[in-house]
Amino acid sequence: MDASDALRADAPVERSGPMTIAGRLLSLRVAANAVTDADLWLYDEATSVAVIGDLVTLPAPFFETACPARWQGALDEVWAVNCKAPLNMIRCALPHLEASCSGRVVNVASLSGKRVANDHVAYSMSKFAVLALTHSTRRIGWDKGVRATAICPSFVRTDMTASTDKIAPEDMIDPADLAELVATVIALPNTASISELLVNCRLEAMV
Repeated sequence: MDASDALRADAPVERSGPMTIAGRLLSLRVAANAVTDADLWLYDEATSVAVIGDLVTLPAPFFETACPARWQGALDEVWAVNCKAPLNMIRCALPHLEASCSGRVVNVASLSGKRVANDHVAYSMSKFAVLALTHSTRRIGWDKGVRATAICPSFVRTDMTASTDKIAPEDMIDPADLAELVATVIALPNTASISELLVNCRLEAMV
């Protein structure tokens, strides 16, 4: 859940205490790790006005966001796209793949499904689930010739990674190279099955 620049705060709030915003001295109080509808408030002594509201964190780590309904909704959206969609597609296709005796399922997971390297809780959870889905599919369809593979790439040069500043676009995985790996996995015989394929564009321990 990377936040766009348009959503970034003009005056980030990191702790309780006095803070000058737009030339006005305000008293701010932050409730750490609150899961309520009012985890931040500020008081303007000059006008005797108090404002109470939600604390926005960027990127949202889920455990510390203020509104349960909103982060539950965001989690449901991620789960629907990354987990339920491939599951439903596999359920529909599996009988036909089994009938062919050489069916192939390739799920595009992520290295975020192999290790946790950031605070994007929902995304990592969903990608770990994709790996479980892949191994379950592999197990269920094995005796009928179905082979399932989870491709786990790092940064791929796509629109999804265009806003990141962690790595330059030219250093990311080329989508064409990833497509070639997928084609290779699909072409392998039943006797040479690859369950997981980890693809990285930078050095990491174990991946």
